[in-house]
Amino acid sequence: MAQLWGGRFTKETDQLVYNFNASISFDKKFYKQDIEGSVAHVRMLGKQGILTEEETQAIVDGLNGILADVESGKLLITDEYEDIHSFVEANLIDRLGDTGKKLHTGRSRNDQVALDMRLYTRIQVLETDELLVELLQVLLRLMKENTETIMPGFTHLQKAQPITLAHHMGAYFEMFKRDRMRLHDIYKRMNYCPLGSGALAGTTYPLDREYTAELLDFYGPTLNSMDGVSDRDYLIEFLSALSTIMMHLSRFSEEIIIWNSNEYQFVEIDDAYSTGSSIMPQKKNPDIAELVRGKTGRVYGALMSLLTTMKGIPLAYNKDMQEDKELSFDAMDTAKGCIALFTGMMDTIRFNREVMRKSANNGFTNATDAADYLVKNGVPFRDAHGIIGQIVLYCIEKDIAIDDMSLEELQKFSPVFKEDVYDAISMETCVNMRCTIGAPSKTAMEQVIAQEEKYLSEKWER
Repeated sequence: MAQLWGGRFTKETDQLVYNFNASISFDKKFYKQDIEGSVAHVRMLGKQGILTEEETQAIVDGLNGILADVESGKLLITDEYEDIHSFVEANLIDRLGDTGKKLHTGRSRNDQVALDMRLYTRIQVLETDELLVELLQVLLRLMKENTETIMPGFTHLQKAQPITLAHHMGAYFEMFKRDRMRLHDIYKRMNYCPLGSGALAGTTYPLDREYTAELLDFYGPTLNSMDGVSDRDYLIEFLSALSTIMMHLSRFSEEIIIWNSNEYQFVEIDDAYSTGSSIMPQKKNPDIAELVRGKTGRVYGALMSLLTTMKGIPLAYNKDMQEDKELSFDAMDTAKGCIALFTGMMDTIRFNREVMRKSANNGFTNATDAADYLVKNGVPFRDAHGIIGQIVLYCIEKDIAIDDMSLEELQKFSPVFKEDVYDAISMETCVNMRCTIGAPSKTAMEQVIAQEEKYLSEKWER
């Protein structure tokens, strides 16, 4: 058992206890970050004269050699080591002897693991952001292509008013845009370096924490050593942001699943993102959308787990905090995979535009506009509402749309109706008269699309 803390103990740790305590099975995931942090730490020790130039260079070369050997497969990370820190340091000592033993000068595993987790999470924030950009690009293309694709808008899963597919896609564009904002905020709050905090109270060595932070591309060092080793709120924030992303993906998936049903037939999912049935040859199942919807709970679980782990921990570091990794790693991988697969599905999906338009026409989605027509011609709104309600009942009995009624039929309900009513309640008029910013008309959507194009062209300044 490769351990860094054996001097105080006279007995070997029980194997079951050792296995329970060890984290190598999952913290090996950030071997790169551990080595990157160690290189920066050693360069700082050299700059401060705590290590000689020769020692500094030997250790840096040794660490880079370990990294190269791990990535080439020459050196395997095995469970004979307690954690990734033990693995790196033990292998460095094997290669350099006593010089390798100086790696840990002025450092604790507490600030080391705090650094590794921040470095790893920071990369995950950036990669998640990049995947959201790709999804937004697909949604923007769909918006551009469908400013005149009329479909029903829903409330309570019932047809409400006509909108366009561009308008519907635009709603999700806004959601995922806000998700990106959350990621950017998290990055700004978390991008401070805990290395140099020691176990909890810093160190007597003359460390240059600003220099270490600069080498690792942080804004600066954390300003309290106890907070530096015991804080995981940035990770809770990230898991919360991932949970919100997954919630948005799940809502979107639910709609795709409904639209894919035989009753709706709004969409045709590409064969690459659906499967068939082992017994029913006619089936084409929206598996990716269903799995995204299902995996949302998995990401929620990671958030709730870490919140529960952290809620009763006194300052500073406690072993409970080892539980910040396993489920968090899984949630990060799950969310990234879901965004990527959902993007591919949306990029290849086919929309049945005629079916969508017919559904809007047959669902009395222009009833509000018919009521507005009466109001504009002098009928009090409450009376107009009642008249149109009666007309809807009449149409249901006749199995027709309001547009299908003759002028003579309409005038039986109100003499106010004139020939111009048909233009006033056409689907195109219903949509395009709603031209305030944020509404579904073509002119309003084109203004929004121009703003979204500008938004996606701007580089995120970190």
